[in-house]
Amino acid sequence: QVQLVESGGGLVQPGGSLRLSCAASGSIVSIYTMAWYRQAPGKQRELVAGITKSGTTNYADSVRGRFTISRDNAKNTVFLQLNSLKPEDTAVYYCNSDRIQTPLGGLYDTWGQGTQVTVSS
Repeated sequence: QVQLVESGGGLVQPGGSLRLSCAASGSIVSIYTMAWYRQAPGKQRELVAGITKSGTTNYADSVRGRFTISRDNAKNTVFLQLNSLKPEDTAVYYCNSDRIQTPLGGLYDTWGQGTQVTVSS
């Protein structure tokens, strides 16, 4: 069974930094696009950043220049470096993959369980 497991969330002061990780486990042949989403209380889930298998990235306007997404294909892991954090970045951050290829076929739209990021003084 393929799973995405996030880690690295926590409480940080405004202006601080965090690094989130999302590791895919299970029998995996390859992973296509990976992305980070976030959902704040009372708001819809939104795309934060995405990265293709070849390394092309895209960011939400609200985080561009502050957050950096990267991946290690050999370890089936995606990272999100969060710098210059603001209180409005407070949310549950979710890892997502649009397609994970396994020996038995493709898995589409796979989500992790989420990790809480709280930015507060």
